[in-house]
Amino acid sequence: MKYTFISVPALGNKQNTFLNIKAKLTEYAETNVFPIPDFKIGTLDALVLLSDDLAKYDTAFEQTVNKVADIVRHFGSQGNQMLLVNEKSIDQYVRGFQWNTMKYRTDKSLQETTATLNQEVNAIDAIMKAKLNTYTQNKNALQTLQRKQTGNLSVKNLNGIVKKQHCVLNSEYLTTVVVAVPKALYKQWNAKYETLTSMIVPRSSVKVAEDDEFGLFTVTLFQRVVDDFTHKAREERFIVRDFTYDEDALKLQQEELDQVSSTESEQQGELVRLACINFGELFASWVHLKALRVFVESVLRYGLPPDFASVAIAAQPKFEKKVDDTLLAQYGRLGGVHGQHHSTGNQEEILDHDLQSVNDGSYRPYVQFDLLFDVEKA
Repeated sequence: MKYTFISVPALGNKQNTFLNIKAKLTEYAETNVFPIPDFKIGTLDALVLLSDDLAKYDTAFEQTVNKVADIVRHFGSQGNQMLLVNEKSIDQYVRGFQWNTMKYRTDKSLQETTATLNQEVNAIDAIMKAKLNTYTQNKNALQTLQRKQTGNLSVKNLNGIVKKQHCVLNSEYLTTVVVAVPKALYKQWNAKYETLTSMIVPRSSVKVAEDDEFGLFTVTLFQRVVDDFTHKAREERFIVRDFTYDEDALKLQQEELDQVSSTESEQQGELVRLACINFGELFASWVHLKALRVFVESVLRYGLPPDFASVAIAAQPKFEKKVDDTLLAQYGRLGGVHGQHHSTGNQEEILDHDLQSVNDGSYRPYVQFDLLFDVEKA
């Protein structure tokens, strides 16, 4: 989804200028007025500095919009259908764009309006980062619990697998150790477990479970040699599991899993809801920033007082070059700075700014900014 915002000198008649562009592009693109109010301009030096700031903010806004859109696409059940701006589709919003004078008063300076937009976007970005970080932490905790339920016997939770009858309980001296042994090492285990350290009860090894990779064995030994046994077992590639039998552990484990799963589900719903709301706010801010860029560049390009027509163009698929060629044919005569008869004594600053723009490969003899948003991105 690509929109091109352009402005050209209106020569005193914005409506006729728009209708002329629309007629030229009618076969190749949808064309709509892109209304921009009259702002307090200030000095041209300040506009040149503001132009550079607007370019930086434009890139930052785009990144933030896309990050929030990705949250909606990834976690939202309806994906792109949930990406609305002021309860309108993206296309409807851009084509029917109106400057929000309630939020961004036109009696404020351009610098103040720009700062307000940037502050709003930064605030939303910080909120979304915090929400996503909280959700991600809980999601990771849930995945850790789930892995314990589904992994192999060397990592999964053993509650419910190792039974009461497999363990020596309430002994002052003896304890039961649970060991995951690779299937290929069964013979080695049976031959060596009794001699890995002293104080191991002979023939106490019992296989209590098995999966595709490991067998789970219990062995009885004196409590005082558990650490030494664990170390020696590790050298033989036997994995001593950290396990203590608890009758209530299985129930508590399931309760913890249910609670974390429920929290994760709630947080995901809240994250998507907040992302949907904030996407609309962010996208609207981005389009307002584009409007500011068009205004500032038009003043710098065409001079004072402002007399230009701004247009939003959505080219049909595969007709982008035709639209570009048509506009260049129509307005290539502008060359660079237009309307020098409006000279204010600051024309040198305008020319310097324009020459910097020429160094950009996207330079056009008229003001042009693109808004590219990938609605299919997943």
